[in-house]
Amino acid sequence: MILSLDTCLGACSVAVVDDGRVLASRTEPMTRGHQERIGMLAREVAAEAGIAFTDLTRIAVTIGPGSFTGLRVGLAFAKGLATALSIPCIGINTLEALAAGVGGRDLVAAVLDARMGQVYLQIFDGGVALMAPDALDLGSAAARLAELHGGQAVTLIGSGAPLLADTLTGATILTPVSPDPVAIARLAAARPAPSHSPRPLYLRAPYATLPTAATDA
Repeated sequence: MILSLDTCLGACSVAVVDDGRVLASRTEPMTRGHQERIGMLAREVAAEAGIAFTDLTRIAVTIGPGSFTGLRVGLAFAKGLATALSIPCIGINTLEALAAGVGGRDLVAAVLDARMGQVYLQIFDGGVALMAPDALDLGSAAARLAELHGGQAVTLIGSGAPLLADTLTGATILTPVSPDPVAIARLAAARPAPSHSPRPLYLRAPYATLPTAATDA
């Protein structure tokens, strides 16, 4: 019995999946307010599924890349709940979760707009990662995609998909606001229980940094 959570992108998403069967799932688009909503949404989805938190055997949560604030909100809630219930917490990278939501497509490139002329990119063939998640400028991302696609039909999914749409003629473009929480749960179900809590996946430093302290003249 898995509760899955995502707050990394433009939504707050929760699902309850029991042995592959979806008991409840909800996605609420939002750019802010994840911290205020995630706990209540998890309780509402659990109630809709007809379970108590004590029935859960695993928590699954996206760990990034994504919003620095958003991913920390989801991670903190997931780890706190897992600790309280003494059950494993499984981290799933956001790009993998997006790709898993496509279904039976062969080649899938998960692409997030990282701004400043960059994207977060990871490419999968039949669900198998062909590269590690990476932050790349648009030219490098297009070159990587051209190198790996091998003439296959390609699905580009994520907020950055339109930025690479011209790279491959005929590519399918999908722009969901967030990963499917059911896909997150199913990925987590296939993982062994980790030996440590999940950590954020940061592919680059945050925009805002503390100013360097001035030195005395």
